[in-house]
Amino acid sequence: MSDLENTFRRFLIVWCGQLISSIGSGLTAFALGVFIFQKTQSATDFSLIILFSFLPSFILLPFGGVLADRFDRKKMMILGDTGAITGLLFILFAMLRGNIELWHIYAGVAMSSIFSAIQSPAYKAAVTDLVSEELYSQASGLIQLAGSAQYLISPIIAGFLMSVLDIKIVLSIDIISFIVAVAAVFIIRNQEPASRNIENREFFLDIKEAYHYLLSQKGILWLVILTSMICFYIGLIQSLFGPMMLSLTDSKTLGIALSLSATGMLVSSLFIGTLGIKQRKVFILSLSLTLTGFFYALIGFSTKITLIVTFCFLFFCTLPFVNTSLEVLIRSNVDNERQGRIWSMVSAISQVGYILAFGSAGILADRLFNPLLYTDGVLASTVGQIIGTGPGRGIGFLFIVSGLLVSVLGLIIGRVKNISLLELKSDTPQAKSIS
Repeated sequence: MSDLENTFRRFLIVWCGQLISSIGSGLTAFALGVFIFQKTQSATDFSLIILFSFLPSFILLPFGGVLADRFDRKKMMILGDTGAITGLLFILFAMLRGNIELWHIYAGVAMSSIFSAIQSPAYKAAVTDLVSEELYSQASGLIQLAGSAQYLISPIIAGFLMSVLDIKIVLSIDIISFIVAVAAVFIIRNQEPASRNIENREFFLDIKEAYHYLLSQKGILWLVILTSMICFYIGLIQSLFGPMMLSLTDSKTLGIALSLSATGMLVSSLFIGTLGIKQRKVFILSLSLTLTGFFYALIGFSTKITLIVTFCFLFFCTLPFVNTSLEVLIRSNVDNERQGRIWSMVSAISQVGYILAFGSAGILADRLFNPLLYTDGVLASTVGQIIGTGPGRGIGFLFIVSGLLVSVLGLIIGRVKNISLLELKSDTPQAKSIS
């Protein structure tokens, strides 16, 4: 077996563990979201669970990135996945005592999120250790495939489990999935990583250096800023798709709809994982993002489940092309010694959009857009004549507006000169060692 095949085999072992863990996390995310919405009927309460599962990880990501560059990345992954179990145990014990409240759930998902800040940058940076540069796009496609499992496989399983079993069983399954992910990393723990220079410097100096490095790389900075704007609109659909669907149908149908929709991500991720994206990455980014926004907008037009699922499928089809283009453009322009802290800094800045979305989505839905399209709402006789009125229709209108704005961002990205230059740099030999 060649060195190339051997290193990719090690990556696949870790990837399989993360795939199983992703499925387990998707089960918990779906089950807790449905559990809360059925209890409160509030889009705000529903979106807050996403916020609390995201905010701690977001705040701590820069520190996690520095740790990923200073210490063994495999050990950091083990620590992160093991620690994430504590949050699940906290929620499970509260449920077993029979006194579960919303704050228990929010605190539990926040605990798991803290350790995700250690695991996530270590995992992303470890890809650079495990695979050669010519396999970056394939590895990225497979990573997205594993990430998509929580949308593709988890919802339909969780929807079924929630209809026949207690939510505590779902949490237990997620705990087991984290254990499997840890075991996968243990299997390759003695394998040598790619050579990298680890400098003995102050912790906060590394964070400051990463920040100044991004400021000096105008193309990457523009990409991150525009990505943050995109993340805001993607965060809105992540927060509000469930409440919109639960206003039209039950949790089991929601699970089936999400799984069928996410097959679009499976198809695209498999395509990218097999063939990769070798040329015209900026053009592909611009085109796929424009289409993403178009299908996003169409999701909000109808109350028919079949149409919603169709447009969601097409929406998910485009996302892997967006994500892979972004990742390859950045990865190819950052040297290995900086991968951990740069990825964490990139995530921290770009994901500000998610924080704003998760914090505002429920309020936008409950206080503004839904009231506009009640049967007696301000827009009932105009917009309501096209997309309908009643529960969840305001969220549909919000999706239409957001999707159109995402398409505009897609067109803008294709015309930013500094972003176009990233592709020229990534095709040159010296791109591998930019300092």
